[in-house]
Amino acid sequence: MTTASLHDQVAGLPFVAADDPTGVPAAVLLALSPVDGADDLRLVLVQRPEHMRTHAGQVGLPGGAVEPGDADGVAAALREAEEEVGLDPASVRILGSLGRAYVAVSNFDVLPVVGLWDGRAPLRPSPDEVAAILRPTLRELADPASQELVPLTRLLPPAAVRARGIPPGAVSPVFWVDGVAVWGFTAGLLSAFLRELGLAVPPVPQGWERRPVAPPPR
Repeated sequence: MTTASLHDQVAGLPFVAADDPTGVPAAVLLALSPVDGADDLRLVLVQRPEHMRTHAGQVGLPGGAVEPGDADGVAAALREAEEEVGLDPASVRILGSLGRAYVAVSNFDVLPVVGLWDGRAPLRPSPDEVAAILRPTLRELADPASQELVPLTRLLPPAAVRARGIPPGAVSPVFWVDGVAVWGFTAGLLSAFLRELGLAVPPVPQGWERRPVAPPPR
């Protein structure tokens, strides 16, 4: 029996139609490209500059809030990727969208959009939004040596821990990429994505991927 390639596994994921967001509509792009000579796919991650008011220094996927001029979440994800790293939307073949993921700290309800591109064009970080571009492969992320559960007190400054009322012992799954911690919402989303592909993931704390219940209509 022939095992499906990672490319075919991604293409065969159970993509879903975007439902109505619970919070502020947003989208991110999982831009995947082939790796020469390997059954693997390379991902685009961005590290935010330290001067940003929110998520300073943290690593995420290209993306952001859906704006009035965006036709939908897919259009928003492609626009943000072009603005942040110079990825030409015309070079991306959209495969579909995964189920929404909620970010409690910002009230964003994020649509993860999966797309393929050839990975050949150089990417250019927008200095206002991106300090560095990270390009791990999915199998590198799935390597247990790059995974860890880390206390949030090690990942956030003390003032943020106090302001958010983070309890002792609270942890986040972490992927280490070139010595940089990918944690929080992005780590949770990547864990769910890798799990769908049958790849190894760090333990995800109970309730990590829970979405809020929509308030009853008035």
